[in-house]
Amino acid sequence: MTELLWGRQQPPSRGPKPAMTLTGIAEAAIRIADAEGLDAVSMQRVADDLPVTKMALYRYVPGKTELVAVMSDLAMGEPPEHPGLSWREALHAWSMDLFDGFNRHPWLLLSTVGRRPVGPNEAAWLDRGVQALTDSGLNGTEQLDSILVLSGHIRTIALQTATMPGGRQGLTEESFTAAFAGILAAEADRFPSLVAALHTPSGQENQGLEFGLARILDGLDLLISARNA
Repeated sequence: MTELLWGRQQPPSRGPKPAMTLTGIAEAAIRIADAEGLDAVSMQRVADDLPVTKMALYRYVPGKTELVAVMSDLAMGEPPEHPGLSWREALHAWSMDLFDGFNRHPWLLLSTVGRRPVGPNEAAWLDRGVQALTDSGLNGTEQLDSILVLSGHIRTIALQTATMPGGRQGLTEESFTAAFAGILAAEADRFPSLVAALHTPSGQENQGLEFGLARILDGLDLLISARNA
């Protein structure tokens, strides 16, 4: 799989001249996943959409597991550049770019979890995040852990707002809060603190995204300041 992700696999040496590319196959799979979710992606479905025979795909990719890895790295793309920012501004921009990427391709929330081979684009995202902390005074492990904490927060919020398979949009934060508050209205004596909290105006959609991001960066600021004192 590593050879596929990093473009190190040798092209077929026998048979007719290749009529497809691995990138083209992955792009077809991405279109399916964007429209219908990751479960809709199969070797047969991709073959039908190209259209080619299913067996023709196996000359380029061994199976769905490898295809998902390739299409995930391709969908992530390279991280946007934001030159001239402070470490805090750079990490904020990095986090928001990652959130936008998950919004464009919600299935990435499922395909990019766990210990697995990492492709060049995903590695570039990690490198860009760590780069912001290179001169911060944190050691390498702390830099990587900082990026892990940030990406975990972004994933959590993105999961709450992800478009469901088949195009069904999840509840907005406002509609979810209103519905939940309505349910709890009859149980105010049982959940008094929760009811009071839900009746506090939030002010904006996805406030948890910025609130959590700011608190994480505040914590890093304290740690960096202490290291450089």
